[in-house]
Amino acid sequence: MANLGASQRTLKDDILCPMEENLTCPKCGSPLSEVTETPTGKKLRRCSQGSWNTETKQIEGCDYVLWLKDEPKELDEKCPKCGAQLILQTTRFGKKMKKCSNSGWDKETKTATGCDFVEWINGTTEELDEPCPKCGNKLVIYTSASGKRMEKCSTSGWDREKKEATGCTYIKWL
Repeated sequence: MANLGASQRTLKDDILCPMEENLTCPKCGSPLSEVTETPTGKKLRRCSQGSWNTETKQIEGCDYVLWLKDEPKELDEKCPKCGAQLILQTTRFGKKMKKCSNSGWDKETKTATGCDFVEWINGTTEELDEPCPKCGNKLVIYTSASGKRMEKCSTSGWDREKKEATGCTYIKWL
């Protein structure tokens, strides 16, 4: 593949390489804004004639948004199956996973190629020294894999089969 300069446009699968600049909106012809980041960590460039209204949760003006591809990051870990380098990749829905750098996807046959090692990264929990206002047990701060944070009771849980909360129901989103 040829090495492209920063001034050349390269659109692939409607996802833009972050180094690209001076692009115009295909809907209205206005220039695209600077790169911005969502609360979940996704990067985007929107049309300069449009903006996101946080109160109404709607786009005002031109609604064109160009989502930027998040490049995988190399980790200092080796694949337990084949010994190759592991990479940290984020899915289009914000979930994170460690996977083998030898893995891939064949678009024509729609099958996985290479090593099939994948380890999904779940959220993290930090204990706090504060009691729960509902039941008195300790509180924890839970951070989801996509970066959303909440303060919740350490006894709280979720029953997947019944689709209901278990234990104490105290939750405060941060």
